[in-house]
Amino acid sequence: MDTLTRGTALNEEVRVYCCRTTELVQEARKRHDLWPNAAAALGRTLSVGAMMGTMLKARQEKIEIQINGKGPMGSMVVDAYYDGSVRGYVQNPHVYKEKDSHKLDVGACVGTDGVLRVVRDMGMKQPFVSEVALQTGEIGDDFAYYYYISEQTPSAVSVGVLIDENMNVKSAGGLIIQLLPNATEETIRIVEDIVANIKPISQLLLEYDEPADIVNALFDDYNELGTQQLRFKCECNKGRFARQKVTGKRSAGNDR
Repeated sequence: MDTLTRGTALNEEVRVYCCRTTELVQEARKRHDLWPNAAAALGRTLSVGAMMGTMLKARQEKIEIQINGKGPMGSMVVDAYYDGSVRGYVQNPHVYKEKDSHKLDVGACVGTDGVLRVVRDMGMKQPFVSEVALQTGEIGDDFAYYYYISEQTPSAVSVGVLIDENMNVKSAGGLIIQLLPNATEETIRIVEDIVANIKPISQLLLEYDEPADIVNALFDDYNELGTQQLRFKCECNKGRFARQKVTGKRSAGNDR
């Protein structure tokens, strides 16, 4: 089951979100026939979206993430909701590129000649829109930059998707660690040390049963404030979802 944990650590000077999204990313992969690079890119963004969705204050609010780095994968859109549901699509799901180390080169497929845009729909006349230039196309680094520039919140963002030899999602999830305004120099030093030595989140999800177990392994004083089940929820197909984005129409639906 895909779940999320959220809480505080280090004398409530650090805010932490951690999620497992393996099942919902696999659902997105099957629905959209995603090749590995697209599955990794969309899966990482769905994971961030799921965490950002649980940061919303009211049920009617929604977050839309738009990424277009002008790479061969084209544009990518993810919607995230208060209840832990997410949906998303990739313009061109059939791209493949490896790095020299035989790892997926997600950044090259996403591209960096563009922006990461976050649209917060809070039920008002106009949504709140913020955007930053893409830095690497690897998603995690780009969202860390987004939080620092747009929300003035120093954050470490780790997202990952592990694809097996059959092109299925073996593990997927994300981790966000944010320094709160009251963070001391000692807390900053501890967090920097944790971030510098942490394993990839996709590997940690194979080693630990639950996201909370991962956070407890990183922080001795983790105080869990809540949990959330996550799901991919979209009743529409890729073409219909894309048309809704172009025309501005919305439907009650679920994600990929």
